[in-house]
Amino acid sequence: MQQPIDLYFWPTPNGWKISVALEEMGLPYTMKPVNIGANEQFKPDFLAISPNNRMPAIVDPDGPGGRPISVFESGAILQYLGRKTGKFYPSDERARITVDEWLFWQMAGVGPMFGQASHFRNYAPNLVDDPGKIEYAVKRYNNEVNRLLGVLDRRLDGRAFVADEYSIAEMALYPWVKLAGIFGQDMSAFPLVNAWLDRVAERPAVQRGMAVGAELRRPPPSREETQKIAQSLFGQTAASTAEAAKQG
Repeated sequence: MQQPIDLYFWPTPNGWKISVALEEMGLPYTMKPVNIGANEQFKPDFLAISPNNRMPAIVDPDGPGGRPISVFESGAILQYLGRKTGKFYPSDERARITVDEWLFWQMAGVGPMFGQASHFRNYAPNLVDDPGKIEYAVKRYNNEVNRLLGVLDRRLDGRAFVADEYSIAEMALYPWVKLAGIFGQDMSAFPLVNAWLDRVAERPAVQRGMAVGAELRRPPPSREETQKIAQSLFGQTAASTAEAAKQG
């Protein structure tokens, strides 16, 4: 009998990638909250699993050779789970390359650029001495989100899913792309993306995976709370991270 996988998680797009994948693949798992706003990602026991101090991460007690294995980085986790189960990650090399292309496109493009758009819209302090810096950053990353949505819309012309068949690429993309509207994007400009979002959202496993951690979410923080969270999340250096790990 498959032992539950430990999922180290907080309800963010990167966390939902893995909860959706575990639901889609029918793998038992136990959700282990990592409150990133309370610096729990710096605890030494979590650092041993995720050297980058970022969630998500997993520990699979039934890893290769029947021995436990920990995996960090959401893309690596998705590939591992796909290989482990033989689901949503094709064994045919040509088909797998296509999935990998769009998975890495999410990891290198969609995730970072959408994340920066969110940062400058929601977390960056107002620079009284030079507010134009924030205005420039908001425009720069909103434009890049718009460009990426255009790439995705063109890719979906004539196909239901980015790699033709539903795959781990969808699991990586969906939790981020569904948030594009709150970044000020006019989603009516991307009809194929909207139809794709609807198709993915109809899947029961996606609905279950996206509901994970609902009890951990709370009303939007005040501006003061937001700045405190931002200082914790975005003010890290090598030295401050090492000090936080010691204190954890």
